[in-house]
Amino acid sequence: MAVPNAQQYITQHMQERHGVTIHPHRFGGTEYRLGKREIGHIHGDHLVDIPFPTKVRYEVIEAGLAEPHHILKDSGWVSLYLRQPGDVERAITLLQRSFELTQQKWSDQK
Repeated sequence: MAVPNAQQYITQHMQERHGVTIHPHRFGGTEYRLGKREIGHIHGDHLVDIPFPTKVRYEVIEAGLAEPHHILKDSGWVSLYLRQPGDVERAITLLQRSFELTQQKWSDQK
């Protein structure tokens, strides 16, 4: 079961991050980027996918904050199904972590 208005709420939050741009995702949904790097994306009001370095991905899954990506199970990606309002807040926290890691890489490349 999806959380009504989750995509709108998460997108609004991501727009507040300096440098984040919003784009249509190639497989449907809304994608959040910092520069050319994807921070994550949301499919409607029910699923968020977020890329992490492999070490962080394992930490996130081990802590029960997300699941292995619903398709790319052995990648650095995680998936978070939005079934209740607390999942939306958890998605925002994980997207924020992805943003910070991406921001750090972006700064290191300048």
